[in-house]
Amino acid sequence: MLPPAMRTLLVFGFGLSVGLSLPLVLGCNKNNASSTDSNAESGAVATVENAVPNAPPAPADVAAPPADATKTPSGLASKVITPGTGTTHPGPTDKVKVHYTGWTKAGKAFDSSIGRQPIEFGVNEVIPGWTEGVQLMVKGEKRRFWIPAALAYGEHPRGGAPGGDLVFDVELIDFKEGPKPPEVPADVKAPPADATKTATGLAYKVLTKGHGTKHPTANDRVTVHYSGWTPDGKMFDSSVMRGEPTTFGLKQVIPGWTEGVQLMVEGEKARFWIPGNLAYGDTPKRPGAPAGPLVFDIELIAIK
Repeated sequence: MLPPAMRTLLVFGFGLSVGLSLPLVLGCNKNNASSTDSNAESGAVATVENAVPNAPPAPADVAAPPADATKTPSGLASKVITPGTGTTHPGPTDKVKVHYTGWTKAGKAFDSSIGRQPIEFGVNEVIPGWTEGVQLMVKGEKRRFWIPAALAYGEHPRGGAPGGDLVFDVELIDFKEGPKPPEVPADVKAPPADATKTATGLAYKVLTKGHGTKHPTANDRVTVHYSGWTPDGKMFDSSVMRGEPTTFGLKQVIPGWTEGVQLMVEGEKARFWIPGNLAYGDTPKRPGAPAGPLVFDIELIAIK
């Protein structure tokens, strides 16, 4: 299992328990969406039955990006549908508000915020194609994205998420500056000499002593704040950035977390160097999950 807020960053980027409402970009929402919008490019895939009744019709170029689309080195293609009024772009830690609709390459709509309230989320909390794409936009802009499977949910995702290449129309309504990311640990590359190592290969170091005396068990639920980095210092997830702690059962997360959090007491903050076999492995099954050894700073707020 992914650590806390990481059940979706895959959609939620990774997210495990982030409570945002962005359906398939942040999770999987099977609620019907209604729309009063019309689309001049509709009709090309009118015979495809939408999974979301009353969603906007699929665009004529849903099957593949047109010649005038812009493509980035990652494989993400996009085209501005409606120019925006802003001049600045959101950053990776900013919070954005958008309306969106998503289709498969066959033209089947699988989710839409149209007819509902726009959704808000952190730019770095969603699937890689959204994280990259939204940063290309300005306020008021509407843009179409052709997102390869590797930047979405993969070819064969679990949990009802759509597989393969996907197409999204995204309207950037507004954005605001997000919290500053935690500093990358100076010892992110490898555990220091004063770190403690367990028989499994997990290494850890207490950063702030706790006030509690009880350790959680594998059957307990805990509330924590955390940030995670790859050994090269790239942060891939953080509850601190979202401004709210995460609660989960210790049997629901990666082995390195299950073992490590049980070493802590309430109020303690510790750093963990988790080998790949106790995290997501060298070739994670979940698209977008970080591979290899990982480093986490975890603050144990409460044991439940």
